[in-house]
Amino acid sequence: MKKVILLGTLVFALSGCSWFSSSDQAMGPDADSAKAAIADASAALKKAATVDGVWRDAGKFLKKAKAAAAKKDYATAIKLANKAKFQGEMGYNQAVAQKDVKPWEF
Repeated sequence: MKKVILLGTLVFALSGCSWFSSSDQAMGPDADSAKAAIADASAALKKAATVDGVWRDAGKFLKKAKAAAAKKDYATAIKLANKAKFQGEMGYNQAVAQKDVKPWEF
């Protein structure tokens, strides 16, 4: 009887361990996430370009994100693509907000 309980406990414990390890792997960055982040960043930069609001380093971040994705470093690719997207969105907002600004006169 003790062997059956011990075996049942062991099987239950090991199945729980394998369940946790497989879910941890599923949460990591993958190629699809990186591709989506790069696509979002590209769209943000194109939108910013329509109002001449592309910030200086946004294109560099996007280029580095694509290179990192090509090297299968998806975490870095997502991080850089998110920076490029942020700069694209903020550049667009800045250009729209300041479209009617005139030089300050003394």
